[in-house]
Amino acid sequence: MTSAAPATSSGSSEFRPGDLVRARGREWVVLPETGQDLLRLRPLGGAEDDSTLIFLPLEPEKPRTARFDPPDPENPGSQEAALLLRDALRLKLRAGAGPFRSFGNLNFEPRAYQLVPLLMALKQETIRILIADDVGIGKTIEAGLIAREMLDRGEIKRLTVICPPHLCEQWKQELNDKFGLESEIVRTGTATRLERGLRPDESVFERYPFTVVSLDYIKSDRRRSDFMRACPEFVIVDEAHTCARSNTSARHQRYALLNGLASGEPNRHMVFLTATPHSGDDAAFHNLLGFLDRKFVELGAMPEGPERDARRRELANYFVQRRRGDIKEWRDSATFPARERREDTYRLTGEWGELFAEILDYARGMVEKAAGGSLLQQRMSWWAALALLRCASSSPEAATAALHTRLQRAGVSSEEDEARELDKEGLDSVLDGSSEEALSQRETVPAGTVESSEEVQLLRDLIDRASELRSVENDPKLRTVIKAVKGLIRAKFKTVIFCRFIATARYVGQELTTALPPRRTKVLIVTGDFTPEQRKEQIDALVALEERVTPVLVATDCLSEGINLQSHFDAVIHYDLTWNPTRHEQREGRVDRFGQASKAVRSLMLYGENNPVDGAVLKVILRKAERIKTELGVAVPIPADDSKVIETIMKAVLLSSSESMKDKLQFGLDIDLAGVEAEIDREWKLEQLRQSRTVFAQQRLRPDDVLPEWTKAVSALGGPEDVARFVRRAATRLGAPLEEMEQWCRLPVSHLPPTLRDRLESVGVKDSTRVAFKMPAPDGAEYIHRAHPLVSILADHISEDALDTVGSGLGARCGAVFTTAVQEQSFLYVLRLRHRLQVEERLENGGSKTTKAMLAEECVAVAIRAGRDPEPITDKEAFSMLSLEPAENMPTGLKTRLVRRAIERAEIRRSVLEGLARSRADRLLEDHRRIRDASGTKGQYFQVRPALPVDLIGVYVFQPYRPM
Repeated sequence: MTSAAPATSSGSSEFRPGDLVRARGREWVVLPETGQDLLRLRPLGGAEDDSTLIFLPLEPEKPRTARFDPPDPENPGSQEAALLLRDALRLKLRAGAGPFRSFGNLNFEPRAYQLVPLLMALKQETIRILIADDVGIGKTIEAGLIAREMLDRGEIKRLTVICPPHLCEQWKQELNDKFGLESEIVRTGTATRLERGLRPDESVFERYPFTVVSLDYIKSDRRRSDFMRACPEFVIVDEAHTCARSNTSARHQRYALLNGLASGEPNRHMVFLTATPHSGDDAAFHNLLGFLDRKFVELGAMPEGPERDARRRELANYFVQRRRGDIKEWRDSATFPARERREDTYRLTGEWGELFAEILDYARGMVEKAAGGSLLQQRMSWWAALALLRCASSSPEAATAALHTRLQRAGVSSEEDEARELDKEGLDSVLDGSSEEALSQRETVPAGTVESSEEVQLLRDLIDRASELRSVENDPKLRTVIKAVKGLIRAKFKTVIFCRFIATARYVGQELTTALPPRRTKVLIVTGDFTPEQRKEQIDALVALEERVTPVLVATDCLSEGINLQSHFDAVIHYDLTWNPTRHEQREGRVDRFGQASKAVRSLMLYGENNPVDGAVLKVILRKAERIKTELGVAVPIPADDSKVIETIMKAVLLSSSESMKDKLQFGLDIDLAGVEAEIDREWKLEQLRQSRTVFAQQRLRPDDVLPEWTKAVSALGGPEDVARFVRRAATRLGAPLEEMEQWCRLPVSHLPPTLRDRLESVGVKDSTRVAFKMPAPDGAEYIHRAHPLVSILADHISEDALDTVGSGLGARCGAVFTTAVQEQSFLYVLRLRHRLQVEERLENGGSKTTKAMLAEECVAVAIRAGRDPEPITDKEAFSMLSLEPAENMPTGLKTRLVRRAIERAEIRRSVLEGLARSRADRLLEDHRRIRDASGTKGQYFQVRPALPVDLIGVYVFQPYRPM
């Protein structure tokens, strides 16, 4: 395979990245991270994971320079074997020579539109970017692409993700699964373990290069200062809008943390993520913009005019916001499914209707009775009444729990303090507050006070009656949802049912378990009682049963953020109406997002047609939110003072008239909400929201700007079509052709050679594994991309076999055919080029410049036609030549002579091939500088040189066929 040159000196300084050496009886490629006495090496035909580090003073035989031998003319192979080798060499590249350094290390195939934030970020010397794309477009992927590119360019060494605690596990998994980055979670339950063994002056964030840190853990005054000192040079902040307000103690700590990180170190790269950058609070919105640059805080106070317009245009360099409709222009229409929204209703009738009316009358009486009391009495009665409204609208089980809570009242401290605590608790537990605590904790509802023995007896009577109504026969809402789920199952949908309360979720889940056939369905209940880790374990266990049963998931809003469900579910039922339209969008966004394999996602909203609570929320909030989303193209949260909005609506319900709620339910009398709607319209400020949400929409980079870069990246490394062709042909030549199904395939791993079978099974690829080559993959199948272990292992196996002098002939390094497709003798050469990249690193505080070496590789096809000099051809042209139809079998002896002559021709033109390598190096430098063209950028590529001589991997001759 190679031949050794005379020995060099023992110092590794004689070897540079890209050089070939012989050591320990085999050939290697020298990698970066080589020191004076250390040499990092990768086997010539192996993968990056096979690299090793050798200590030169202890080596009994010093490494020697090696040269790559040309193919052996005595072992010509078929065109199919030649094409297989070419694909294997290309697909196994990790440090590819395309415009992006990171693409070879991604464990997925990013969409072209997801490159926009990356290209915007690379135009900045210090990256500060706010990604505010719509729910489900892929903000996590877009942020990870930026981080991985900066790592692979050598511009950063550490990164951290700051996120709400319930998102920590998801971020850890995304970094590992999609970007190959093993991270540590830093929060209360893990910090002690991570701190063991640290030096007194060392931080967790210095010891572990990649971390995911809980926002609530790190925001405290005690931890914040240490974190800011040791914070990595690259920070991703998820749900960044939660850190922009400073009107409460907890929010002030979050704001202080982010503001300190952004302003304390001007060279720190920061990426902020949110689907709701503007929630109607102008001050919070401009605080968020201030994290990008303090000058943007002033934007809100600037008068309309040229100066403000110029500042807005400048902000557009830092702010990317796309709606789902914006993605259509990227010719990527298959990315998202069609969302089919439907509604279903029920009527409150019979005993449940009567009880519901009495509970609402009782709640109204509580508010009226407390109207003349103290502030504390008014607030307690108000929150208790709202809690009863919500729970009674949810289920008999939730109503029973709320009525029990009403009987258990305990005092706190002063009236003001207790009223303040009640307002905070009520905002989260009753009004669907936006804080993550409202999603993760056990739901408790404000109790209020019970003032008489008669009221106690009334509550006990209501509790007894509610308890007796917990059944399908007595609960029309439950009957409606059971019918809806059965219909969805018949239509092949897999359903998630969102409930507002834990008690309701348990009740609905238990009744569904009884109502649905156990052999064909499996119902799982996941609530805030579970930790984030337990929630994921439960869902994984349910998904494992999918081949045998249809899963039905009943959950509280603890799952509306944090766990992506698009791989396993494609329908959402809103069992309880949320009082915050953003929460509706979050629920549906769990399944309707990037990676959903189904062509359609069904959304069903359930409400009581004669329930005045549902009617008011539906008419004033949800219908209006949907109208605004239709006009703006994005979901809009309710105004900043969301409690005021809901309180206004509920006052109309509770205090509308003296008529009993029983009469209202019986006769279907509408509540007058005209005044409420007018007030909400004023609060929502539609025109202002339209301007604030569209003036910063991403307009600078269009598809025509991005798609050429995308095409270059795919061309350098291989795309989905190349992957599918390679795996299919490799499996066939290995004696284990894929079992083709309609939407997926199965590789019979047991038919493969033992060593290859063991390697695949060690990474989870077994006989039962379903594989798919199109994204999104159908449910239950793994998407096979170029960095998938299946592709990597097959490519390594075939290239190692082909480059071995005693290989089995899986891949052919040379060959010759007769063909009618050429008129003159033509030659195709497959070259492997290695480029040394020297990266300039500027040290802080005026320090001297240093350089860092990196390696890029590419597989290039070169053709010689009609006696002309070698000329590079595209991958498509090379594929076409290797796919030419042979006209007649060629004798082996003639193949050998033609290949030997072609190798001699290549040696004669060696200088031309080396010139080609130099021109490719220049092109690589141009690509990298074009992408990362910020003035004075640290880490700028200032030199790219080819590692010569080039490797002649394959030689193929196409002889004109002239029948006698």
